[in-house]
Amino acid sequence: MEQQERALNAYVDSVKDQPGALAVVAIGSVAQGRERADSDVDVYLVVDEERFAAETAAGRFAWIERYGVDYPGSYIDIKLASPSYLETAAERADDPTRASFQGARIAWSVLPGLEATLERITNLPDGVWEERVRSHLSQARLYGGYFLRQAVERGDEFLRRHAGLHLTLAAARAALAASHVMMPGPKYISGLVRTVPTPEGFLDAWDRAVAEPDLETGDALLELLFEWLGAGLTQENTLSVFIRDNELAWLRGTIPAEFW
Repeated sequence: MEQQERALNAYVDSVKDQPGALAVVAIGSVAQGRERADSDVDVYLVVDEERFAAETAAGRFAWIERYGVDYPGSYIDIKLASPSYLETAAERADDPTRASFQGARIAWSVLPGLEATLERITNLPDGVWEERVRSHLSQARLYGGYFLRQAVERGDEFLRRHAGLHLTLAAARAALAASHVMMPGPKYISGLVRTVPTPEGFLDAWDRAVAEPDLETGDALLELLFEWLGAGLTQENTLSVFIRDNELAWLRGTIPAEFW
């Protein structure tokens, strides 16, 4: 909308002559054309490595400013990035970071190749998605078939809810990965899982397992999930994948699968 564009243009004018400034990338609702009248403007400010090092050493990774903002409830929500930040994001960023660049619009740039880098951040090869499906299935099987069962047998209420939450998160993320859909964050899961193709009864089973995780709801969800996506994925396979992507994440220099 006109008011957000005025705010964005004013922000660009305020930073493009700053030392180390390389680009302003508009993200979120304004970049994607789905803003409300009172939406704020989300941007990445891309700076050179020297400025990025200085800003982050001072603990400055994100902040809020107001530039030419003349409508209620609005501001510029700024996240800091650098060329190496963007390159690393293209190689191994988690889903929330990758998803934050989906639909991004370059508002101003003197950085060569920026558009191609943004494209690499938001697009994963088919093989990566296939491995994600396997990993999330392994998460679901261990949390639903082992930890949830253990919780019920022990009467451990915390473990029951913990296992149920991780089971349903993994099941939803497997469904998303099968459709090559990223997870912007946990608050979006309940809505996103309803936007991708799933087998008949899957969403009802998922809702029941979310509401009341127990052996019956957990087993029902796992059965549907593995009939759909788990062909050839044995118990032994899932245990090894689970350990690789969780317990050995520290050794592999990665993060646990649920945080991808």
